Amino acid sequence: MLEQVYRAGLLGVAVALVGGIIYVAWERLFAERRPTLGAEDEESMKQVLVVGLNGAGKTSVLHSLSTNTVKRSDGPTMMFNSVCIKTEEAEIEFLEVGGNKSLRKCWPSYLPGSHALVYVVDAADHNRLPLAKKELHQLVRGHPTLPVVVLANKQDIKGACTISEIHEQLSLAKLGDKRKLFLIGTHVAEDGSQVPASMQDAKELIAQLVIY
Repeated sequence: MLEQVYRAGLLGVAVALVGGIIYVAWERLFAERRPTLGAEDEESMKQVLVVGLNGAGKTSVLHSLSTNTVKRSDGPTMMFNSVCIKTEEAEIEFLEVGGNKSLRKCWPSYLPGSHALVYVVDAADHNRLPLAKKELHQLVRGHPTLPVVVLANKQDIKGACTISEIHEQLSLAKLGDKRKLFLIGTHVAEDGSQVPASMQDAKELIAQLVIY
């Protein structure tokens, strides 16, 4: 079973910027778990939709989440990527949809079957943050309880927005108070290296969200 107690000092996690929206009290987050799932439910697939503007680093993040090693993507995702991760409780499918303008129109069609949304943002691309905000807000409109994990990626790049700046730039406080919403700073290092602790914790957090 995945560890349910997370490090409160996780690099890049926003610290209660707006009450009730960014949760960092890891040890209390899943204190009240749902009832034990039946055998049929345990075997079911849990889908996590992974989206973000082109160039945000979605494919590299997906590789890190699924293999615990780093591999930078050589180019944009033209259509889709899908990776399945098995845990003791369920099988989780991370479905990445490309972020160019034409594919962004397809994002909403995948939300009804998703148990959580991972939204990847290039924290160093200041000029496109307003567009990233617009696309995120449009996407989750009509899904007020869908858990959202925002990954402020490329934190290792000089000049990248801080977590608090990303929170403000994306107006996360306006995404509603009925959903579980998390903001985590991430980055990928050199190819073949082990992923940062923040990425590993993000993976376990996402698994907890869709399983319990």
